[in-house]
Amino acid sequence: MENAPFLFLAGIFLILFFGLSFSSWRFSLPSVLVYILLGTVAASYLADTETIHTVGEIGIVLLFFVLGLDFPLARMVDISRRIWPAGLLDLVLNFGLSMALALAFGLDPVSAFVLGSVAYATSSSITAKMLEEKKRLANLETEFILALLIFEDLVAPVLVSFIVGIQAGGAVSVGFIGVIFLKIVFLVLGAVLLGYYGFSKLNNFVAKHLDKDFMPLLTVGIALAYAGFAVVLGVSEVLGAFLAGIMLAETGKSKDLESFALPLRNLTLPFFFFWFGTTIALNQGLPLIWLMLAFLVWSVLGKVLTAYFGGRMFGLSQRVSTRAALSMVQRGEFSAIIASLAAPQLRIFSGLYILVSASLGVLLFDRAPLIARRLTAKRTRQAEPARSSE
Repeated sequence: MENAPFLFLAGIFLILFFGLSFSSWRFSLPSVLVYILLGTVAASYLADTETIHTVGEIGIVLLFFVLGLDFPLARMVDISRRIWPAGLLDLVLNFGLSMALALAFGLDPVSAFVLGSVAYATSSSITAKMLEEKKRLANLETEFILALLIFEDLVAPVLVSFIVGIQAGGAVSVGFIGVIFLKIVFLVLGAVLLGYYGFSKLNNFVAKHLDKDFMPLLTVGIALAYAGFAVVLGVSEVLGAFLAGIMLAETGKSKDLESFALPLRNLTLPFFFFWFGTTIALNQGLPLIWLMLAFLVWSVLGKVLTAYFGGRMFGLSQRVSTRAALSMVQRGEFSAIIASLAAPQLRIFSGLYILVSASLGVLLFDRAPLIARRLTAKRTRQAEPARSSE
């Protein structure tokens, strides 16, 4: 297969993904998890996955670009004011306490920092795909979930920079971290200015030319270019893509522009999840088994506590907060990026941890509405006798 033409291989992959997607739909299985598992199985048969990663990266960019189209600037400002308490709680519980757990098992501070970083961020790509796949984008908790994911996407590049700086032998100074924050601020500020002073003035142009064949070129081009600009700055392309969507949302034509990006996104996104599966090695044994079990337990508990109490601080009801709490367990792409920087034994540990936590997260996400409904109904029944006795 190594010498097969690219077009032939691309066609085979798309037909294979069609079969998997159709089968997962028929059997009510999350297609995201199926793609990841296929990549894990196929990893040993693939000599080079760089092309698959590149194609998948386009899918991830367009996924977050489409999400950003639903968040014009005014809405984002309102959300940002409300997400800080939950974001800080997330950082303490899922990075800080995960690092402390690794230290308690005897790991050195650098290794503990790496594993804390691996355990920190919920998978933005898996979560966003599941929100869409399960038709929960319009749910009350979605705004909170996406806001918390964006908070994590701001913090995760800083953690990566710490690790890279430590491994390079450089001093991780206040100035070093300050540069990373300045890059993020510059990227966000650029999007705000372009959206408010640029694209908001182009609403008539966009409305007039929506049916022209050059509009998809402009739409997708802006999404890829701003995501690439984020990479040039050393920041996540996910953040850049989301901000590109926010910019174009200022045209007031989000739904029309979304239709230009969706076909290409649907073709390329499965490649990312497949590629992610190829990064997980399952043939080298299970290191640090007791730490693995402890990390998996905390991966569920830490995110559930974060999202539940964070959701309550965000203003969500008990039921909606419970639904959010069961929807953020899955780790994914940022964890894989950080794991790739780890020492070999920690890389194997991290790969297995990511696969299991992603599987647990997807399963919990699928059942979150049902579990939340039953739990809140039970609490209501328990509260009624107490009220009546009063």
